[in-house]
Parts: sequence; C-alpha cells; structure tokens
Amino acid sequence: MSRRTGSRRLAGALLTAGLFGGCSGTGDGKEGAAGTGDTARDTALARAADACPDTSAGLRLPEGFCATVFADSLGKARHVAVSSTGDVYVTLEGTEPSPEKQAAGETQQRQPAAVVALRDTSRDGRADVVERIPGVGNTGVRIHDGWLYVDAGERIVRHRMQPGVLAPAGEPETIVRDVPLEPGHRARNFAIGPDGGLYLNIGSISNSCQLNDREEGSRGMDPCTELETRAGLWRFDANTPDQRVTRAARWATGIRNGMGLAFHPASGQLYATQHGRDQLRANWPRVFPDWKYSAQNPGEELLVVNRGDVFGWPYCYYDMEAKRLVTAPEYGGNGKRTDRCADKKAPLAVYPAHWAPMDLLFYDGRQFPERYRGGAFIAFHGSWNRAPEPQAGYRVVFQPMRDGRPQGEFETFADGFAGLPPEQVQPGSAKHRPVGLAAGPDGSLYVTDDAGGRVYRITYGAAADGAGPRGR
Repeated sequence: MSRRTGSRRLAGALLTAGLFGGCSGTGDGKEGAAGTGDTARDTALARAADACPDTSAGLRLPEGFCATVFADSLGKARHVAVSSTGDVYVTLEGTEPSPEKQAAGETQQRQPAAVVALRDTSRDGRADVVERIPGVGNTGVRIHDGWLYVDAGERIVRHRMQPGVLAPAGEPETIVRDVPLEPGHRARNFAIGPDGGLYLNIGSISNSCQLNDREEGSRGMDPCTELETRAGLWRFDANTPDQRVTRAARWATGIRNGMGLAFHPASGQLYATQHGRDQLRANWPRVFPDWKYSAQNPGEELLVVNRGDVFGWPYCYYDMEAKRLVTAPEYGGNGKRTDRCADKKAPLAVYPAHWAPMDLLFYDGRQFPERYRGGAFIAFHGSWNRAPEPQAGYRVVFQPMRDGRPQGEFETFADGFAGLPPEQVQPGSAKHRPVGLAAGPDGSLYVTDDAGGRVYRITYGAAADGAGPRGR
C-alpha cells in the first residue's frame, strides 16, 4: 500500500468516526475549532492525508504538521525531558492517593515507577524500548550535565546517566529534601538555569489564602502566612546535595502555582505560567452575582521572573475585562478596586480563565517553520469550573514572541485531546489532557497526557515520514 493510499484510508476512517487529526489552528486566540462545515472538514482531512502518514493521534494541527502516538497507556504521565540522543523520560504521578487509599488513611499511591524511559531504535517515530526507573514520581523532570533530575514529591533527586544506557541504575542522590507536599498543590515542577540554579515551584496550600479555604464569605489571612513557605519559586544549586527549603532560598513570591517554568534559550531569562484562583462567584455571590464573571476570570498568566519579584496572589488577580490586576474579594475587592495591587508585578501575557497552564517551552529547534523559533508553547490541562460556560482548555497553544516579549495573540496549535464535543468535556470525561512539553534533538515536539497516558510526537513537513532531520 502506498503512503498516500494508506493515509487517505486512515483519514476516511476518522471521518466516519467523527474525528479529524489534520490541520487547523484558530490563529486568533479564540476557543472555537477551525471549520464549521463538511467542506472545511474534508479540506482538513485531505491536508492531513498529504502531510501525515498516520492521523490516528486525532489532533487538530496547523497545515503541514503531523501528530503521532510515540507511546501509549503509560499511566499518569506528567512532565517530559528528551536527551541529546532522542531518549524520552516521562514522570509518572505517584504521590496522589486514590479515593480508596484516602479512605484507608494512606497518603501515597504507588505507580509502577517514578519515570518511564522510552527509546525509538527503529527511528519510525514510536518508542519500541520501554524501561522503568523505580521510585515515587510526581511531576518535574529535567536532564542537566549528564544527570536525570526527578521530582519525587518531598524530594528532588538525580540519577547519573551513562552513555548508551537508557534507564539509570542505582540509588539516586537527593538534591533538595523536605519539600512541602501536603496540603494543597502537590506538583513539584522545576527548571535548571544556565547559572546552574535549580528553580523549584512550590504551589499554594489554598485557593486564595482564606481563613477557611473555599468557604463562602471567608476573609483572607492578612498577611498571608502561606507565602513564607508556599506560592512561589525557590532557588537551589543543582549540584549541591541535601539542600532544604528555607526562607533564604525563596526567589520570587505571590505565584499561586507556577506549573510552567522555562528559561529563554537566547537571553537566559526565567519565565513562568501561573494557575489563577478559582470560585469567585461560588465564594462571593454578593460581590459577583453573574456566574459568567467567575467563568471568565481570572486570566491565566505568563510571567517573567527575576529575583525578589512579588506577584499578585492572594491579594490580587487579573481581571480580563479591566485588563489589569484587581484586588481579590478576600481583601475587600469588588472587581474594580486595585489598592492591593500597585506594588505587584503584572503578567507579561494572559490567557482564558481556568485553562490550567501545565508546562512552558521556548522552541529553539529548526524543524518547524521560522516563525516558531523563539516563540513559546504552553500546554493547557483544561478547566473544571467555567460553568455555565463550557469547560475549555485541553490544548497546546503557541505564543508568538520577539526578543522575549509576546508579539500578538496566542494561537491554538494542537487541539482535540479531549476527544469529545465541547459541551461534553469535563476533566473526568476527557480522553486525553496535555501536561508536559519537550523538544527532541531533531526539533520534534513531545506532549504528554496524564488522562490516557500518551506521549504525542508532533513533526513538520518531511519529518512526518519518520524520525526526521538529525540536527536541530
């Protein structure tokens, strides 16, 4: 069977199933899918068949791009790192207890491993060697200076990597210990900078630092004592063992949960994405009687982070209509007041509310077209509290950038992860939810999914035929 014939048969099968995995992208930062009629869908399918030898990944992408399933059914796959030889390392969430174990008083749900290591020996764009690194995984993973760094929940550890060996053996070395895990946000992602610093996100305990978390009308703690140990970034030396989280190590504060961390490849500047707070209407119905306000606020934020920066949480949030930081209702705000925000650092860019930005990647590969170089990809896990609006997110977006600053609106780059009509999408029903991002040595983009346990590989042009060009 020829490549063209096989591709068109796959496209036809997907059309019958009501799915398409080809080429679109809103290009305007809006939530709607490209194409509203049969003609638009047929055109997208034809383009997919031309560009992609296999459209079974089911994603919608810009013209010329192709998504394939690099690995599947791995477990709760979180962040991802790719070595200079193309080996892929994915953390598996192992700190979150199942409901059954919670009822039994257990605090830890063991996964088969902390990290799953993947290798494509046939260079067909699919992993054919799978090895598992024992331990408790959580979210973060990085490769730096011959070491594999792993978020193990209450510790950040590293494994010495050996040339040609896929999965490191032996006991890992602890770099940071006694990291706060419970309660609240437990994901411990991190980035390692050109200065050799390991920058660790420690998310907030609460939604908005209320005296009684998520309780209607409960005022905010003032000052918010969480900020001493949570809701910020901490810096450590990536090569020094047995460091601990201290007040002196705090790098920046007021970041509710900075899940995406990345250094710009040209400037070395640190950036972060922040998860905005929830439940404006549910907790403050007299202040915000319209449910739509709560569905559309606050904006998710892209931050540029320097030492000593103070961002808004919990005293402020970003109002999408006012286009500025406004005072939170827990501190006397009404959607208009800004009295607590004058000394807080504003975001560099904002995105729709509750989309949940999970990872950030600056693209410096050479496989994708020139316009993508230096720009940012952001993986959005998807919302749970946008009612009465439909739940949204569940996609990867591209933010054009120039000299480290946003240039124009973001664009939906990869969509269709949820695999359902928009009105049916909920966190528990979505078939796939994007989490981690990494670029391979050939410039391919890898995206992880913690709902179905997939690793997607997104390529452009001739690279869709296999492993693609060797150089970035």
